[in-house]
Amino acid sequence: MRRMAEPLLDRALRAGRRLRVNGESRSHYVICGQDALAYWVVRALLATELQAGRVRITLVVPERRRSEGPDGRDIEGVEVIRADRLDEVTFRRAGLAGADGLALLHQDDVGNMHAALCAQEVEPRLRLVVRMFNTGLANGVRQIFPDSAVLSDASMAAPAFVAAALGEVAPTHFRHGGRTLYVARRDDVRPEDVVCAVADTRDPQLERVLPADESAADVVLAEATGAPPGTEVAARRLRRARRRRRPVVMLLRAVRSFATRKIGVAVLVLLAVIALLGGLYAGTAHVGWGEALYLTLVTTLTGQDPNAAKPPAEQVLQVVLNLAGLALIPLITAVVVDGIVNARLALHSGRIQPERSGHIVVVGLGNVGTRVMAQLNDFGVEVVAIDKQAEPRGGALARRLGVPLIVGDAALEETLHAASVGTCQALVVVSTDDGANLQAALNGRAVNDELRVVLRLFDGHFAERIQRAFGIGISRSVSYLAAPSFAAALLDRAVIATIPVGRHALLVTEASVAAGSSLDGRPLAVVGRPESVRLLAHARAGQRLDWSPDPRMVIVAGDRLTVVARRAGLNALLREAAPPPP
Repeated sequence: MRRMAEPLLDRALRAGRRLRVNGESRSHYVICGQDALAYWVVRALLATELQAGRVRITLVVPERRRSEGPDGRDIEGVEVIRADRLDEVTFRRAGLAGADGLALLHQDDVGNMHAALCAQEVEPRLRLVVRMFNTGLANGVRQIFPDSAVLSDASMAAPAFVAAALGEVAPTHFRHGGRTLYVARRDDVRPEDVVCAVADTRDPQLERVLPADESAADVVLAEATGAPPGTEVAARRLRRARRRRRPVVMLLRAVRSFATRKIGVAVLVLLAVIALLGGLYAGTAHVGWGEALYLTLVTTLTGQDPNAAKPPAEQVLQVVLNLAGLALIPLITAVVVDGIVNARLALHSGRIQPERSGHIVVVGLGNVGTRVMAQLNDFGVEVVAIDKQAEPRGGALARRLGVPLIVGDAALEETLHAASVGTCQALVVVSTDDGANLQAALNGRAVNDELRVVLRLFDGHFAERIQRAFGIGISRSVSYLAAPSFAAALLDRAVIATIPVGRHALLVTEASVAAGSSLDGRPLAVVGRPESVRLLAHARAGQRLDWSPDPRMVIVAGDRLTVVARRAGLNALLREAAPPPP
């Protein structure tokens, strides 16, 4: 009990210290990052209104931009500190002493750990949120920093990409109040298991979350009853529909990759010259085509004893054929050597692949792509990976799982053909380059106009425009999906789960009603708001959750409200549940 109370005491001490030091009553948060995640976390915090008003944010970014996407330095109302090193000097410049929280959002696990230790020297009592790819370090971080949260944006976003690739909703599941709840399509669950409506996604261009008419929603939150989730069902269908591989096609691909185009052209030209000379030889020697072919090949490949008795025309052609033979022998040697080298390189880079059907192609084995590949493999779905680097972050895992890795540029059609994109189930493009991702997606659609494309774009607004302009129905921004959870963790809100729905992210959380708040004394019916907040359960102080509360029930101080809400709706609800200002 004492350990649970320590973070609350720390926050109270920080608030008092902040008032003493600079007279600032607003909560102060320091964000360190250099990519779109920092941008969206700052936006999420700015949209938050606490009891003391809007928060104060200091953003620490490198001196120079390290990516083309937004990183938050251009957002109005944010104090920006430019520094390439996150050390005690930088944190003091950012006013970390007395701050309420620090978010370390760089894509460097070791660097974030070092920065956290430096921050502790400046402000020992600090709410800390750390972005880490290796979540196995989370326990160690919590031991060093008791009031901390370790989150992985890749772990949060990967299930949404996997579900989109399989044509299902994100397999979000969580346990709360003695129940295990999960997100599913309404058609996949029994009506009595439905807890509430989540979204209407039947029109990808007009997704509506938390619609007023719950019967119109095709995505619902349901209670788990032992039936497999929709993602697993889709994976099973995909495994059953997988066709047999065709080894003949693989052999033809190997033959095509045996020699380069230049050497092939040179061989064809030389053979054409030899054929022409053979025709002339047949005319001058007055022999048939069969005998002329024999004499031409023997003369070209082995040479022939000189014969002064031959007519001058035959002697000239014999000399020319011998010269052609001198060029043909090295060329044949070059073809053999080049073919062996190319075949080995093709095998090593994965360009020689069997013809596949019903598989899923994952482009980019970075943080997100590696997790997407692993989760699809766990479902038993055949995966083919593409990456520009021969040794990407997920390369070792791909070899361990037996996933073919094609080394090449996914923006090139030949690379997509090597991965059998024309017959695959879905193309998941999750590299860190928006331009290359878009090019790969469009080329994939050019190969197969009915291909399901799941596209990663860092800018959420850009993703929305791409969906409308190019008809790519599924685009995701990892940073946009993960930012609400990072912001909630920084504010130390009890977020139970995050539900990604298309380009939206819904938060499942529990709010406590304070005495004298706006909700105190009002009926439960006022909690829910269409397309903003939906009440899941209600509990009196010290009692169990009621999952079917009477909307006429009067709210009293100490009540706990479990809701699923959009970010803006949750902020409004928390303001109404907070105690009145002094």
